[in-house]
Amino acid sequence: MKSSAAETPPAPRSSGVRLLILAPLLILLGAVGAGLWFKYGTSIAGFRLPGEGVELSAGTQDLLRGLTVPVEIRLYAVLPPGTAPESLQNFAWRVDQLLSRFQNCNEREIHLVRHVSATDAGADAAAADGIQAFNLDKGAACFLGITVVSGNRKESLARLQPEWEPALESDLARAILRVTATPPAALVKSSVPISPEVTNEIARLIPDIDRTSLDDGIGILRAAAVNRMTEAGAEMEKQIQIAQQQVAEAQNGRPEAEQQAAVKHLQQVELEQAEKTKAIAARLQTEISVFEQMKTPPAAK
Repeated sequence: MKSSAAETPPAPRSSGVRLLILAPLLILLGAVGAGLWFKYGTSIAGFRLPGEGVELSAGTQDLLRGLTVPVEIRLYAVLPPGTAPESLQNFAWRVDQLLSRFQNCNEREIHLVRHVSATDAGADAAAADGIQAFNLDKGAACFLGITVVSGNRKESLARLQPEWEPALESDLARAILRVTATPPAALVKSSVPISPEVTNEIARLIPDIDRTSLDDGIGILRAAAVNRMTEAGAEMEKQIQIAQQQVAEAQNGRPEAEQQAAVKHLQQVELEQAEKTKAIAARLQTEISVFEQMKTPPAAK
């Protein structure tokens, strides 16, 4: 099915593309780097907004293409210009692009509805679906969340935040699985083996697992992942700046072969840093899935 609403969040204004940066690499880095930028207010060199070229993971694609019941995904991006900063508008645009890719995987069963009008009606609809209001101290209420509905089941991601952007695809896939699967989320839980390394790390971060709620535990795991991403981002900034300086020096009258070698080195540095960031995001998803299994009552396993 096609989206029932023609209105989409506006594409963000470009801030320029850094010379000699590989476009596919930047698409990969954009999702993680943007989340760090919005949370900590620092720019990581070489990042830009992801576009249509970013592919969903194979697991997500298999889940979506295997759907045999209708699923409605409701995006609430009610962001009054006077209240929501441009960075948040850009994040909402990236969320919209992600949801479009979800719909494109199975247009027969997935119906995407966008609520992006900053009106009282848009705010009321968001609140009615359990989406959390925020920025109330800055003006009109903002709402940015997703509700997934299938039959009489409904789940909401009540507030989307840029620092959790790397986890959004998996969070949404699990929500879809829970509203369509019987028993809920059984496939996700059985697909992730519980290794001692992962459980030990979870126990270190969450000493009292039994008394920690699922939502609180996931928040702790995400906060730890953000710290790891911040450290990786600082290292990325340092290494890329050094490599970019080498490229600039090589272009200042150096032989063509030396210039090409400098560019190749820059590309390799970017690739290595991208893989580190990707690994952190994957590790977070594994920890969340294992924590969910650890919190599942024995009778439900």
